[in-house]
Amino acid sequence: MNDIWAIVLAAGMSTRMGTQKLLLPFAGMTMIEKVVENILNSGIENVLIVLGANRTEIEEILEFWPVQLTWNENFREGMHTSVIAGVNALPESAKAAAFFLGDQPLISPEVVVKVVEEWQNSGKGIVIPLYAGKRGHPPLYDLKFRNELQNLDPSVGLRSVAQRFQDEIIEVETECPGILKDIDTKEDYWRESGVE
Repeated sequence: MNDIWAIVLAAGMSTRMGTQKLLLPFAGMTMIEKVVENILNSGIENVLIVLGANRTEIEEILEFWPVQLTWNENFREGMHTSVIAGVNALPESAKAAAFFLGDQPLISPEVVVKVVEEWQNSGKGIVIPLYAGKRGHPPLYDLKFRNELQNLDPSVGLRSVAQRFQDEIIEVETECPGILKDIDTKEDYWRESGVE
């Protein structure tokens, strides 16, 4: 999987949580570490973390993980800027990128394997995982769409590329409800982590 990259969007300010959620305990580590562990356990070796808010603290947490870091100086302008920063930081040799949210620690490695295999076998340029028929993360984009990903419509974000190239989309059903669950509030966190 040397030409496939995972881009983890980890630049947000966690406004609704009231504290930087990516640094909260989750399954014996921090939330951002759990996301990284799940990706690495899927066999993807190239992991790029897009940082913004609380950059220094997150860098320290990830110091001993085999990941690369990039800085989105425009993170306050919205998530689309982190997608663009991530794609801009990829090497020319990258063939595809799967996009993860830093607050989705419940996506199983098996989901990632399924998404990658679907891209490898289907010939399609955009793979989107489903749970119970609903689209979730991580969507994978072939980097023939690199230019489109670098010039996202700010009002729509990543979905704008999928909307333009609907005949390139293939959906893959999974058995993982975690692909739909991001952790935005204290209630979400308590429910999913078991931490009070």
